[in-house]
Amino acid sequence: MKIYDLIGIGFGPSNIALAITLEEQKQASYGIESFFIEKQPDFAWHANMMLDNAHMQVSFLKDLATMRNPSSHFTFINYLHQKNRLQDFINLKTFFPSRYEFNDYLTWAASHFDHCCAYGEEVLEILPEKHGSEVELLRVRSRNQDQVVNERLTRNLVISIGGQPRIPDGFRSLKEDSRVFHSNSYLKEIKRHPNAKRIAVVGGGQSAAEIFMDLHHRYTAAQVDLIMRARAIKPSDDSPFVNEIFNTDFTDHVFNSSDQQRTEILSEFWHTNYAAPDLVLIEQIFNVFYRQKIAGIEQHRYLRRHEVKQAVSQKDGIQFVLHDLGADRDYIESYDIVVLATGYNRDYHKYLLAPILPYFEDMRVDRQYRLRSVTQFKPAVFLQGACESSHGLSDTLLSVTATRTQEIVQALIHSTSNQSASGQLKRAMPSALAY
Repeated sequence: MKIYDLIGIGFGPSNIALAITLEEQKQASYGIESFFIEKQPDFAWHANMMLDNAHMQVSFLKDLATMRNPSSHFTFINYLHQKNRLQDFINLKTFFPSRYEFNDYLTWAASHFDHCCAYGEEVLEILPEKHGSEVELLRVRSRNQDQVVNERLTRNLVISIGGQPRIPDGFRSLKEDSRVFHSNSYLKEIKRHPNAKRIAVVGGGQSAAEIFMDLHHRYTAAQVDLIMRARAIKPSDDSPFVNEIFNTDFTDHVFNSSDQQRTEILSEFWHTNYAAPDLVLIEQIFNVFYRQKIAGIEQHRYLRRHEVKQAVSQKDGIQFVLHDLGADRDYIESYDIVVLATGYNRDYHKYLLAPILPYFEDMRVDRQYRLRSVTQFKPAVFLQGACESSHGLSDTLLSVTATRTQEIVQALIHSTSNQSASGQLKRAMPSALAY
């Protein structure tokens, strides 16, 4: 069976950026043969949140390559040049392209690597391949859309699978009810309910705010309730000094801090990334409620300081027991649709790694995002987007994506050199990419 130097699980922005860095290393005569496995049938980035007028919250300069190599073929600027839109984009006078355009950029970048990515395959498990008492390789088992199980061997592994929808405990019993769905599947699911009259959006972040405004325009006669525990919708703080926490050198500062200091940093700046919509979007929502006051109607409601104590599936709707924290009272509401904009969990890699978890002492990573393992475990296993607690709030964002891949590739070169019988990396074959 063919043995790869690296297999990547997931082919979103993080692993696309890694593929780009690996390709540019090949052009510098260092060859690491890689292969990627993606569950989706083709490339898509937050496909169900491609809402009209939604834009990026991160500068286009924090793309897949610019912060690492501004002269790369894969910068957003070059993408615009290739698409003959550079001058028009300049005339927009913005650092924040639409989400639709940035998705097109990512799709363009991903298309360069179709030859080394298997789409429509779900990774089932990762098994150790032993030689004596040592684990030398990993066997990655995946199943494609035809239910065929494929197995591939690799010397190293990188997991970049993004977040899995976080479903609050009170809603888990409703997972089979099509009237309750996470924002991750919003556009796909909302089309199935064209006649909804009562809609609840649970959450207080960017996704909740965007969905509220989309529902406001999509259902002109429906009642939409925005439900959150907070007293107010607070805007993200993107002022210059605060934004320094997303600089690449701040990752060193966070990683080298004590556990207590790291916890304090994450707590202090939590609202820069979570439960913090854009100010412009907040103003749009406020304007919706203000216009309702002028008209003397209450079509939509902002239920601040509210908790969903219970959610029950009934024939005529989803019944909530809501607790008003301000008035300290419970009351009942019923909805045709419930949208959970409740964020994501980022620990699914533990499930994938279950067969080899005993080889990792505490599931901590080093500065180069490699899981610390016992000495008899030789493969390097890297995590992208699951190291916020050790590397800071930028870990799940585009801010450090390009530079992080350089750090991982340098660690891979060292690891692959050690794994090679000759101690030398093989010379790379000519690039197969057509620019």
